[in-house]
Amino acid sequence: MIVWVVFILFIIGALIIDLGVFNRDPHEIKTKEAAVWTGIWVACALLFSLVIYFSFSRGWINNPTGLTPSDALLKYVTGYLIELSLSVDNIFIIALIFSSFAIPKKYQHEVLFYGVLGAILFRALMIVFGVALINKFTWIIYVFGVFLILTALRMLFRKNEKKDPKDSKIYKWISRVYPVTHEVQSDKFFLRKEGVKYATPLFVALIIIELTDIFFAIDSIPAILAITADPFIVFSSNILAVMGLRSMFFLIVGMLDKFRYISYSLVVILGFVGVKMIVSHHMDISEWLSLSIIVLSLTLGILASKYIPQKEKLVP
Repeated sequence: MIVWVVFILFIIGALIIDLGVFNRDPHEIKTKEAAVWTGIWVACALLFSLVIYFSFSRGWINNPTGLTPSDALLKYVTGYLIELSLSVDNIFIIALIFSSFAIPKKYQHEVLFYGVLGAILFRALMIVFGVALINKFTWIIYVFGVFLILTALRMLFRKNEKKDPKDSKIYKWISRVYPVTHEVQSDKFFLRKEGVKYATPLFVALIIIELTDIFFAIDSIPAILAITADPFIVFSSNILAVMGLRSMFFLIVGMLDKFRYISYSLVVILGFVGVKMIVSHHMDISEWLSLSIIVLSLTLGILASKYIPQKEKLVP
């Protein structure tokens, strides 16, 4: 139990220091700063694998699934890489939301900060619910497996048309429930004009990002549950990936076009994880194989994006 408390306190402390110290004054996050923070969060996540190992080897934490320390470490690293890779797809959507609502770059970090808070709460609830389902109804793993395969197929055949978030049902619903203004005043989520309180584009963008993350979590939570049903590994790997999402967003948002083939890597990862869930009761797929397939898929997607020339559109 102490490990749970220490981990949660670490996350809370990191969030307080982030907004209260390093980002007290709104400013545009440059590539160098984003790279440093991305490196810090990836390093923290990888170093945390040692905490996982010693927690399981010395009995500091409950071990309901009977994992060995080595298996626990491998499952944690594999789960973290899955969550981190699926976050890349989320970055595309966040960039589109910020662009659509013309959110100034210096206020984007604060919107993402509160977005991460909401994501942590929602994902914690979904993880508890998902682990409980798998432990109580073993057949639910087949449902999750089929769902992930269908998600992979949907991602493979989806059209690359960019839909304006202002045309979404979410935006229209917010506009009906609360007055919305297109005016941005500093980092305020609400402002008052002529005695009427309006929601600013920052608030609208935050709500859409939160709801979008819930939809993404519906894919990502079953994906990591295919690796392990241990609640601490699922929770810690997922939350650490979410914590690093903000800095990773500012690092690669300007290079999104260069990662045009990474979506195929995500298709392979989701498809593989879905198949693994379906055959889990009949075939034991080693964590080394799972980790290798995930790393190989991401590597090939990055290399393909770098070396395969982009086809130029013919102008009539």
